[in-house]
Amino acid sequence: MAAETEPRAERLHAQANDPSFENVWQELTWRGLVHVSTDPAALEEALAGEPISCYCGFDPTAPSLHLGHLVQLLLMRRLQLAGHRPVALVGGATGLIGDPRQTSERVLNSREVVQEWVDSLRAQIEPYLSFEGDNAARMVNNLDWTAQMSALDFLREVGKNFRVGTMVKKEIVAKRLHSEEGISYTEFSYQVLQGNDYLELYRRHGVTLQSGGSDQWGNLTSGTELVRKVEGAHVHALGTPLITNADGTKFGKSEGNAIWLDAAMCSPYAFYQFWLNTADADVVDRLKVFTFLTRAEIEEYARKVAEEPFRREAQKRLAWEVTSLAHGEEATRKVIDASAAVFGGGDLAEVDGEVLAAVLAELPQADRTQWSGEGDGVSAIELLVSTGLVSSKSEARRTVKEGGASVNNVKVQDPEKVYTREDALAGRHLLVRRGKKNMAAADLTGLGEDEG
Repeated sequence: MAAETEPRAERLHAQANDPSFENVWQELTWRGLVHVSTDPAALEEALAGEPISCYCGFDPTAPSLHLGHLVQLLLMRRLQLAGHRPVALVGGATGLIGDPRQTSERVLNSREVVQEWVDSLRAQIEPYLSFEGDNAARMVNNLDWTAQMSALDFLREVGKNFRVGTMVKKEIVAKRLHSEEGISYTEFSYQVLQGNDYLELYRRHGVTLQSGGSDQWGNLTSGTELVRKVEGAHVHALGTPLITNADGTKFGKSEGNAIWLDAAMCSPYAFYQFWLNTADADVVDRLKVFTFLTRAEIEEYARKVAEEPFRREAQKRLAWEVTSLAHGEEATRKVIDASAAVFGGGDLAEVDGEVLAAVLAELPQADRTQWSGEGDGVSAIELLVSTGLVSSKSEARRTVKEGGASVNNVKVQDPEKVYTREDALAGRHLLVRRGKKNMAAADLTGLGEDEG
């Protein structure tokens, strides 16, 4: 891996557009970032000409952004590198409503919670854009203009420009209308609110392009139509494809759980492993969308995937690049060092404590109810059985006798050996291993402490 030392923001801002493309539209198309747009020819002409202002909205319906949002953040950065002016909108108003989901109504969060999430999302967005220079980015909150409107003003000045017949044909609205639960007027009105955002940004900052996921296409076009009706101007919308895996499953989801950008919700280790485990069939497409590698570099990795897939060089580069962007290079190096120590049998004492905890949390955990509870420690036999690495105490003794058990990468010589918190890493962690590949973890927190 290249020995890069700049902080995350500086490293991101040091990127440049790929010179092999005539304009940024061609690059976006090659990277697979254009699924649908209002007028491809006109949009290419606009992006190849003088700088324009473009925006993307991020609703605070959770305390963190996820990988779907990362697609949009990197798209905005690519446009900024091409000289255009990005506007990042954090939806303090729309976040109080929430765009309609495929399945059911959203639970409305309190104003205090939404404001807290607005602040969190702003902090996550800022490192991906440059707020200096001739094409400095802007950060806006749609609550600033929405809160000023009365219900009557909203209906008279904005609502009168929308036709219900058109609104109910929007894919998500139509689906919800035909569902058992239906859709409330609150969520039905979301597209009007988002359309008004485009109108306001057109008026305030001359924005002429909005981007978003293709599943948001109905909301995006509500804005282009509103600007056309009210201002008589032709503005653009660009919908990126929903990222799916080669097998058709939704990208970024694992048993319903999003891959969050917040380290507290998805550790840098889990984040890195997610990318490292990318299938060969998907890794080249991921390099195009989520990294700033050039076309020549990505084509070279495509060759390596085809000829030497067992080396997984493309996956390693992908994991390095995206984790470095999301969490910084220092955190990424700590993750790699921790993985090498845990899975390669290295010195665990040298591993950062927080990173080690994250790594061990991904392993099977010891069932402490199977420990005797006598004394201040736990025996090697109890560790092997309670972690499920062996099925019985006799098998545990046999494994130790054959030299197949280790704790914290040190071979166990005596099956009756007792491990206390003094033996544990950071006073709590034990890595229990049977053979080379079968591993589990034990947490000694509280062991040996007086009760009450």
